[in-house]
Parts: sequence; C-alpha cells; structure tokens
Amino acid sequence: MILTVDLDSEVPLYQQLRDQIVEAIAQGVLTEGSSLPSTRALAADFGINFHTVNKAYDLLRQQGLIRLNRKTGAVVALTDAGAPFRAEWTARARTLLAEAVARGLPPEEVLKTCRSLLDSFGSAQPEEMP
Repeated sequence: MILTVDLDSEVPLYQQLRDQIVEAIAQGVLTEGSSLPSTRALAADFGINFHTVNKAYDLLRQQGLIRLNRKTGAVVALTDAGAPFRAEWTARARTLLAEAVARGLPPEEVLKTCRSLLDSFGSAQPEEMP
C-alpha cells in the first residue's frame, strides 16, 4: 500500500491518511487482517508528528475499520456498523449531492460519476446489505 500526503492541502493530514486507508480497503489492497505500519514508522516516513498518524488510526478504530492492539499494532478488522453508519453515510452523501446540485451539475453527470467511482473499487465491494 502506498500512502501519500499533501502538506499544502487544506485537508488535515490525519484525514488524508484516514481517507487513503479507507480507499485501500475498498479497493481490496488492504483486507481483513492486513497490518498497517506503526504510528511511529509511518510518521517518520512522512516526517510528521506520530500523534497525527495516531489520530487517523484512532478515527479508523472508532469507525470500525481497524483494531488497535499493543502486540499486533493496527490491523484491518472490519465490523458491520449497521444503522448508525448508514444514517451518517446518508447525511454526508446528501450534503455532497446537494452541493453538486447547488453548483449546477446535471443529475446525469452526478450519477455517472457515482457509478464510475463505485466501479473503481472493483470486486472488492462487499455483498449488498438489505
């Protein structure tokens, strides 16, 4: 897995790391049981504070995407977040879609982009939940 950070981005570094790890999971690059680098090692690779990496990992843990353990470190451990995740996801998607509409993007283009992004994750997509 190759992670990159943009030190000049307005997106916080911890969020950039979190987002890239989520995408790696969705693409099947990281699977259940995959180990992530230690917070100190990853921080040293990027020349950033290890607390920044720790914040990204803690966020992923809270969201049920990784498990943190003193012996094994950070490991991908996917849990079904159920209804709370679906409600949060729907609210975030609604806001992004509202912004697309407010900025004048045609619905067909929005749907095409959504489909293209979903397809980019390939066969790593989990089975559809009811």
